[in-house]
Amino acid sequence: MNFFVLQGVIELKESHPIDEDVKSKINIFLDRFYTNRIGIRVLINQHILLYGSQLTNHPHHVGCIDPNCDVVEVVKDAFEKAKFLCEQYYLISPDVDIITHNPYEMNRPINIVYVPSHLYHILFEVLKNAMRAVVETHSKETEVPKIKVLICKGQKDLTIKVSDQGGGVPYNKVHKLFEYMYSTAPTPNWKGDGTAPLAGYGYGLPLSRIYARYFKGDLVLSSVEGYGTDAFVYLKVLSNEANECIPVYNKTSSKMYDTHISASDWTQTKR
Repeated sequence: MNFFVLQGVIELKESHPIDEDVKSKINIFLDRFYTNRIGIRVLINQHILLYGSQLTNHPHHVGCIDPNCDVVEVVKDAFEKAKFLCEQYYLISPDVDIITHNPYEMNRPINIVYVPSHLYHILFEVLKNAMRAVVETHSKETEVPKIKVLICKGQKDLTIKVSDQGGGVPYNKVHKLFEYMYSTAPTPNWKGDGTAPLAGYGYGLPLSRIYARYFKGDLVLSSVEGYGTDAFVYLKVLSNEANECIPVYNKTSSKMYDTHISASDWTQTKR
């Protein structure tokens, strides 16, 4: 389904002039659409894995939920897959340094209750973008800088910080990275044949943020133009606080599509 929605958005962008008001409404619609889609898939998968005839491949999982999700292992898995894809395109990829900090559970691995596939999707997209930025920024060098990953488990939040030296982006473009119709890479000529493109559709970060926010987490970018970017993935440590965050439909939500962007009352309208 993602492929057909992607194609529809690309064709719309190529065939019709789209102003900021339309972009805003498209972003709102797709955020709500994909959040609902994730919720439906979670419910279906959980029911099938718990009550279906086919048992899960992971005996310690509760359906699709891992009560002791090893965050470091998910990071390593996502990194290896992103590295493989990066090497396919550029014949080189940066290595990674993983640092863990668990101040409240000393000498214990960093585990949380989470859906591993969701965490993998988030980290894969973040690491893939970081690798592409690093390789393209240091294309004339024989050795590219490493990507640094810091994993810290606090009392309320688990934070995964992914730092790269990929040149960064200007401050006024950081918010655009979460728009579905924006990408720093050219649109790839992909036909859905199973060969995943490295970048170009502009869906990676917006979808990753939705996955993070689904259980009350978040994905935040902080960039230093000319140097690199830090991506912060926030997850809830306490499972009773990681409730589903899904859209509701009422008069307020319908107004998001009916009203136009109001005129700014500031002299500078652009960030």
